[in-house]
Amino acid sequence: MTLRTETTTPVSPATPAARPAPAPGGVSYTDLLERVRYEGAYPTRERAEESVRAVLAALGRQLVGDERVELAARLPVEAALTFTAQVPVTTPLTGWEFVKDLARRTGGSPATTRWDVGAVLAPVARLAGPELVDRVVDQLPSGYALLFGKAELRPSRSATRTTRTARAPRTARPFADRGAA
Repeated sequence: MTLRTETTTPVSPATPAARPAPAPGGVSYTDLLERVRYEGAYPTRERAEESVRAVLAALGRQLVGDERVELAARLPVEAALTFTAQVPVTTPLTGWEFVKDLARRTGGSPATTRWDVGAVLAPVARLAGPELVDRVVDQLPSGYALLFGKAELRPSRSATRTTRTARAPRTARPFADRGAA
């Protein structure tokens, strides 16, 4: 009898076997949907949920490694399952290619899909925290910082290579030959 009452007593959230519906940050899936509904100005929770599922599935195809695991751990369970159910691609898309691919998959326009991506990734970024979002953005090709609501502060990888190789070396003292004449 004592054993039965112990098993029906709520278990501490720190116990892995009894993981509650809210994410470690205390946000439930319903809370996430309401935040996305507000960010995206969606008329219904169902419309917000469509965006959450589509965007997180698409992001799940792009992200690998520790960042993928950490992000999933910070999401509500239902969102984490959608995110981790996807097999990552071998070559991730740039931010713009990500939006165009998602638009093609969902049948939306690139403009409305970009809106949906921002409406979902802004609350996800708040759940993840700035340090993890920076690591996620660093892992992915250019264009994702803007999707997460951050400034893109790094040049694209291809632009960096061509800029560095195209420059001629500078002379340390260009007028050294004009010295005393």
